[in-house]
This record gives sequence, structure tokens and C-alpha cells, in this order.
Amino acid sequence: MLRAWYGRQSWLLALRPLSAFYGLVVTRRRAAYMEDAARVWQPPVPLIVVGNITLGGTGKTPMCIWLLDYLKAQGLRPGLISRGYGASPQSTPWLLDPDHDDAVTVGDEPLLIAKRCQVPVVIDPDRPQAARHLLASAQVDVIVSDDGLQHYRLGRDLEILMVDAARGLGNARCLPEGPLREPASRVKSVDFVVRNGAVSDSSTDFGMQLKPVALVNLLTGERIRPEHWQGSKQVSAVAGIGNPERFFISLEQLSFEVERHIFSDHAHYSVASFAACDLDRPLIMTEKDAIKCTGFARPNWWYLCVEATMSDAFASQLQQRLATLNPRPA
Repeated sequence: MLRAWYGRQSWLLALRPLSAFYGLVVTRRRAAYMEDAARVWQPPVPLIVVGNITLGGTGKTPMCIWLLDYLKAQGLRPGLISRGYGASPQSTPWLLDPDHDDAVTVGDEPLLIAKRCQVPVVIDPDRPQAARHLLASAQVDVIVSDDGLQHYRLGRDLEILMVDAARGLGNARCLPEGPLREPASRVKSVDFVVRNGAVSDSSTDFGMQLKPVALVNLLTGERIRPEHWQGSKQVSAVAGIGNPERFFISLEQLSFEVERHIFSDHAHYSVASFAACDLDRPLIMTEKDAIKCTGFARPNWWYLCVEATMSDAFASQLQQRLATLNPRPA
């Protein structure tokens, strides 16, 4: 379906009546929340949602990491809430312990963010409940919500909409004819539009680039800058993310010859998962995949660590908006 949506295949026209009905339902749902403040819980501290309106990877996790690091650099104490897709904690809401929790229990993306950013992270499908628990469990003066753009029971102060620069909004149709969770007009109502993969800002949005900064060994933690790699350039590459092609292209731009192995987003791994890989070659995966493979990794398994880069203009506008946000009475 992703290939059909982003390839604008004509047979999808048969799904237009369902798409129109879906778009009407979600539009009315949002309007109902916007018109009835009593249905919305607004946290006492500023809340920033990083989300999307398309299915498929758009770079939310790198954006969340950049944002959390930026907020910490401003002297703030941020925390993050997440649904915890695929997680199975003993109970919810669940405050992550990055030194002891595993990805199967708490989800790959929340654990990755907790380890990278060293901020409190709470998972719960109920976003308001997650935010309340975060505030009760840690000293937090700003909350970042990883996804949840359509979770309107949770009030927010800023919305950052992520879009894949190469794929855009696909055929710009709502589900099931297209990849949109909400009508394309929703783009106009958010505070910031960030296009992952765009090389520069435009008059309506900001570009974000993912910069490879290191290859990290899963067993030893050894970090090597990509340009200092001394191993074979012929590698097996593993990606279980929303847009795996972006990862493979990144490796090829680093002069690797890539044997592609695509897994479903949020896939769970075991040794058997890599039976089709040529394990005589170095195996390189995403950091999101690596966090689920450390227990059975081999010496020549690595992950590519990337960092989001944003323009000074984005940081400046974000800082201006943050300056207008003040904590509210609890």
C-alpha cells in the first residue's frame, strides 16, 4: 500500500468513497475537541507534539532527539511521552529505566530516546495519563510528545509536523485511498512543518538533514567515524524502520556496497532473523534496530548513528515561540 500511495497508482480511485468518509469523520472529531475545551486535558507545563499525518517513516525520532537536546541546552528540563508501540510493560503508565528496561518491554523508540538523551520517558497509549505520570515522577518543565498529533484529548502548545521530503504527502488522499491520517489541509494549522531530507528551508517549512556521525559496534561500543572505516565496504544492511530506503541510501553515500535486508517497522529480532544475511560481511543496521539486538550480536555487527541537523532559522523561531510559553497553574 505504501508503494501504491506514494506511487499515485490509479486503481486507488476505487477507494475514494471510503477515503472521503474517513476524512469527514476525522475532521469532525478534531472540530469536536477544538470546540469543547472540557474534553481536553492541558498540562501545567508547555507541551510540544512531534507528529505526522502520513503513514510511513518521516523522521519523528531524530527530531525528538534534536528537540530534547536543544531544550536541555536552553537550561530547561524536558521529558518525553510516547505510546510505546509494541511495548508490553508490567503496567501503564511506565517510567523507563534505560539501564534495565529492554526494547521488548518498553518499545524500541522510547528506549533509544531515553538512552540517547538521558531524559525521563513515560509510555502509555493514554497520552494525558502518560503526561500526568511524567510530571508526578520527575522534575519536568516542558514535555515532548513523540507522535500523538491526532490524540486531541491531550492539549498542546506547539505542533511540529514531520514530512518526508522525497515522498511528500503521496497522493494527498486520506486512508484508505492514500497515506493521510488527516486531510492535507491539516498542514496549514500546525506551528512548524519540517521536511526530513530537504537541504534548505523554504517560505513555508524547514529542512532537516540526518548526518551520519559514527559507526558503533554493538558488542564493544567502539565508535568509528564513517570516513575512518577500515573494514570491508561490502556489507549486509538491516533496516526495520518506516522508510528503510533512506537508510540504505545513506550507507551508499558513505561508499558502502549494500546487501539490503528489509524488516517491518518495530520488528522483533532473534538470531534466526538474520539467517538470510551474509554474516561473513560486516552487518550494519539502524540504531533503532540495534537496541533490540545487543543480546545476541556478533563482533562484526554495527549500527549507524545519525544526528538531525536543523537551520539556525528554525532554532531561532523555536526559541521565540518557547519564550511565549509559560507554565500554567496545575
